Amino acid sequence: MPAPVTSASKTDPPAITIEDVLAAADRLEGVAHRTPVFTSRTLDERLGAQIFLKAESLQRSGAFKFRGAYNAVACLTDDERARGVVTNSSGNHAQAVALAAHLCGTTATVVMPNDAPANKAAATEGYGGTIVRYDRYTQNRTEIALGIAAETGRVFIPPYDHPAVMAGQGTVALELLDQAGPLDAVVVCLGGGGLLAGCAVAASTIQPGIRIFGVEPETGDDHRRSRAAGSIVSIPVPRTIADGQQTEAPGDLTWPINNALVEDFLAVSDEQIIETMGFLFERMKLVVEPSGASALAALFAGAVDLRGLRVGVTISGGNVDAQRFSQLVGP
Repeated sequence: MPAPVTSASKTDPPAITIEDVLAAADRLEGVAHRTPVFTSRTLDERLGAQIFLKAESLQRSGAFKFRGAYNAVACLTDDERARGVVTNSSGNHAQAVALAAHLCGTTATVVMPNDAPANKAAATEGYGGTIVRYDRYTQNRTEIALGIAAETGRVFIPPYDHPAVMAGQGTVALELLDQAGPLDAVVVCLGGGGLLAGCAVAASTIQPGIRIFGVEPETGDDHRRSRAAGSIVSIPVPRTIADGQQTEAPGDLTWPINNALVEDFLAVSDEQIIETMGFLFERMKLVVEPSGASALAALFAGAVDLRGLRVGVTISGGNVDAQRFSQLVGP
């Protein structure tokens, strides 16, 4: 069950509530896709459970990140929009902010690592974003983005540690529960914790007692380590194929929510992620990027026993180019 709430989260109100998620859903109505939920008899038989896959790989800009990015940009004042926005991201949030800025009539500068996937960088520029490059292993992306904000007046919209971003991501769980009906558990891909925090708030409020799990790469298990330590733990930038989950520490805003509401933080290997990508492609005709496959990978790996239950699983993104996909899952 969830760990006891820390003293900080007892005294400080959570960064978001269900009201924030519902308000985000209103802003996203008619803008974000209501992504489909997929089921598979083969998948159910393999896992001994009823599995409902929420395919955010089919969201605008190819990932759940559009929900949070659009909600954050839509909440800006006219003056803030006139100044533009800046963010930092390895790819999915970058694309989402660039697209959201375009739709809301403003501009976006995006701090992206030198090794960001080429397709994600190209899409970011295609949506109108201006890219500033950095070395993820020697430079601090947040410091660079904040420096740009201070110099230009742009509004900083971080990839996860932001109330409007978290609330927008929580609409994934709102839709999932509406589409699939009551669930016993939800398993969510985990990087900085924005998607998990938003979904945890939404799911636990709508359906008290639902079991919530977050999944991160084995080499990037900062949440699992933080739970064990009883406070936020920072790690070196993890080396993993899951580029969307290469975070170094839980967010200051996401962590209190996730520590309080999430039953367990699970970890998967790159090999388990690749196997899951192959299954989703071959059996369900879904093209999923490594980060997007991690939640289902945890179930395939037996990281938690959910047999006999109704389980919602996030497929968080599908932004992987054909060459990279074939390299990973091909013979």
